[in-house]
Amino acid sequence: MKGKVIQFRRGRHTIHERHFLIEVDGIKDKEKAQSLVGKEVTWISPGKNKKVIKGKVSAPHGNKGVVRVIFEKGLPGQAITTEVEVK
Repeated sequence: MKGKVIQFRRGRHTIHERHFLIEVDGIKDKEKAQSLVGKEVTWISPGKNKKVIKGKVSAPHGNKGVVRVIFEKGLPGQAITTEVEVK
């Protein structure tokens, strides 16, 4: 499945560097998002080095099918609006 990085998981004064919100194609409600918990997510950098950063879906976020993903290393800020693959 393909997905899109929306934003860091953040509060008013804090940003969690390894936590990202991902919008997965075809997932539109909380129940379907719950079924993705535990799945592996990979992000591949668009540059020539093709750096791969892996993460895991931890929980749904809200009621519209967005999920929270915790990556092993933080993604760069340029990763927002890029694609990820959910396995």
